[in-house]
Amino acid sequence: MTTVVIIVAVVLLAALGYFLVRRRTDGGHGLRRRFGPEYDRTVERHNGDTKAAEHELAERVKLHGHLEERPLPPEVREGYTDRWAAVQEQFIDSPTEAIAQADALLAQLARDRGFPDGAGFEEQTAALSVHHAEHVDGYRKVHTAVRGQGGTEDMRKALIESRALFDVLLGHAPDEPAHASRHRTNGRTA
Repeated sequence: MTTVVIIVAVVLLAALGYFLVRRRTDGGHGLRRRFGPEYDRTVERHNGDTKAAEHELAERVKLHGHLEERPLPPEVREGYTDRWAAVQEQFIDSPTEAIAQADALLAQLARDRGFPDGAGFEEQTAALSVHHAEHVDGYRKVHTAVRGQGGTEDMRKALIESRALFDVLLGHAPDEPAHASRHRTNGRTA
């Protein structure tokens, strides 16, 4: 009987040890899965120090993971759609002004959905990255372009990439495709 108890205790300790090791090493994989390209960007910002990057990302989740996005009424969504279409149209004649308006529009839309203004752009993008990590980089590119970094082609790419975040923040209705818009200009979706 004593032998059986010892064997059971050893098996339980081995299972516990395996669980603890697996849990510790899986933390990074969970963050990598959750944050996708944002994980890689954060590791790069920390000069390859995955432990520091994972600590930062875990802190973001702790600070902003509980945030629940507020829904937008249909008329507000429509207003944002119209304003985004105007930004896209303005880009042809005045890319710099259009990028500045896109940056402001994304910031306001994020605020209206319940993301913090905080101390500024970095806090807002940190919160956005917890909920929309795969889309936040386009917003960063728009924000960088506003600061005069890059040419017209960089601004165009930034505007295109930021559209994904705009669409997800707009919170399209479940039966409406994410990249479809109710606003039509010259027979084309804006």
